[in-house]
Amino acid sequence: MDNYKIILEELPENPKTWLITGVAGFIGSNLLEALLKLNQPVIGLDNFSTGSAENLYDVKKLVTAKQWKQFNFIEGDILNQSSCLNACKDANYILHQAALGSVPRSINDPITSNNVNISGFLNMLVAAKESHAESFVYAASSSTYGDHPALPKVEDQIGNPLSPYAVTKLVNELYAKVFFDTYDFDSVGLRYFNVFGRRQAFNSAYAAVIPQWVSAILKGEDVFINGDGKTSRDFTYIDNVIQANILAACIKCDHPKQVYNIAAGASTTLIELYDFINQNIAALNQSVALNAALFRDFRKGDVRHSLADISKAKKFLGYNPYFSVQQGIKHTVEWYFSHLNA
Repeated sequence: MDNYKIILEELPENPKTWLITGVAGFIGSNLLEALLKLNQPVIGLDNFSTGSAENLYDVKKLVTAKQWKQFNFIEGDILNQSSCLNACKDANYILHQAALGSVPRSINDPITSNNVNISGFLNMLVAAKESHAESFVYAASSSTYGDHPALPKVEDQIGNPLSPYAVTKLVNELYAKVFFDTYDFDSVGLRYFNVFGRRQAFNSAYAAVIPQWVSAILKGEDVFINGDGKTSRDFTYIDNVIQANILAACIKCDHPKQVYNIAAGASTTLIELYDFINQNIAALNQSVALNAALFRDFRKGDVRHSLADISKAKKFLGYNPYFSVQQGIKHTVEWYFSHLNA
């Protein structure tokens, strides 16, 4: 609970109902855990295409029986309009996390990424508008910045998308703006920067770099770094993202149809990241072999450097990223260590 004291005062005195799409996924299940621990009623929508029932079971073990009873799960697909309408009809605050992530996935299968990330998003936007939801917060992406060279990334300066995935996330923002201009339906987009933390999948072909590396090290497998290792990212611990979502949903903001960078506001190279992970694994078990990483070609669709300017989210949302990348890596490695060695 200590992790969420920052946002307790932002929650309504009389709890209203939250809807989380993609609730069985990495970010969705962490939002579920936080909201239930804050005694909020939650509806969850997921089709288990990338999410896992194990994530929901994990949350159930971490909350009280009374809190768990506040959770109503709907197995459904955002590509089904009736599922979206059904999920939204009783929801006050909507956190739309359901999507197909991964730049490589979108390059290999652009049609499916387009269907889920654009058609599914539009279904949810329509359902939220028709249900008169009080707020609609959606997962945007730092990939929207594309080839724009400036650092740090500022919300109103974007370039050309470098992957089908980036295109889909840009289209989400365009639809959100059009819905405000046309229907006066407001929403908030949170441009996530390389989110990581507990329950992030490590056994997927499209797993993110941190769970991939932690899993490989613990299993004694080779670790591969794409490029020369000097590529940098603004890695963002999951608890910072939870804070941002709740603030964005509840706060009364005079700046509608806006998007906000959600990040730590710090740059970390892949080599530095690998060192952080190794240091924390060694602190837990010195017998784990820590081998040098192997370098391979740069990956298509990746940007070279990414760093967020988070001043806008701080000013208008009250966002304050309490967890640095180093702190986040420590907590994340501890979580994977306990679960992969269970």
